[in-house]
Amino acid sequence: MKLFSRVLGEGQPLLIVHGLFGMSDNWQTLAKQFAVFFEVHLIDLPNHGRSPHTDDFSYSHMCEDIIEYISDSNLENAIIIGHSLGGKLAMQLAVTEPQLISKLIVVDISPRFYPIHHDKIIEGLQSLDFTTLKSRSEADKVLSKYIDEVDVRQFLLKSMYWKEKGVLDFRFNLSSISANIANVGEALAEDSCYVKPTLFLKGQNSNYIGEHDEDLIFTHFPDADIENIADSGHWLHAENPTQFFETVIHFLI
Repeated sequence: MKLFSRVLGEGQPLLIVHGLFGMSDNWQTLAKQFAVFFEVHLIDLPNHGRSPHTDDFSYSHMCEDIIEYISDSNLENAIIIGHSLGGKLAMQLAVTEPQLISKLIVVDISPRFYPIHHDKIIEGLQSLDFTTLKSRSEADKVLSKYIDEVDVRQFLLKSMYWKEKGVLDFRFNLSSISANIANVGEALAEDSCYVKPTLFLKGQNSNYIGEHDEDLIFTHFPDADIENIADSGHWLHAENPTQFFETVIHFLI
């Protein structure tokens, strides 16, 4: 699959992979900062953003798509940053094709199994009737019945666009994501290991990475550091972009 991307800057390639229901647009501000030092590749994952839609939605197939992207773009010595779903994917890529990845940065996700926890989000998204909804504010009103957090609703609504005149839709493929949601939380294989430099970033107020995850992280990634980003939750790169950028640059340069 040919993935959509935006490329900024010059130098060593730095791939940035968004999370579930996200898209490359979410990272543009940070990408411009990273582009001072690297050739940044902002990638839309399959079933997200402007990349193609498919019935399949698994880490193995997404890895194949990223490998194809790296090959088609003639990238060497690449660095990869992955957030949440993108972090799981980045880990999978690093342990299966370590020769492609020189450094790994995983944002607020661990190698362990996560049970399904997006039920209300998917229920809310499926409740939207785009034959009648005519604005983001109307969609937000409907979503508020299912999702209390304003920031989560705003994040989801960023993927809304005018599919055609008078018709709204999401850029992500909700039907494929909802059908394959059980795949999103799968654990890294027990015997997998990536020995190159790795950085795990945790939102201070997030519960996605806990102290109980540290031994597992070091088992799979023996050359890992774990850093907290203050005053942030799961979307730490958006909630505290200054510390996020400084921490990543310190690790990379």
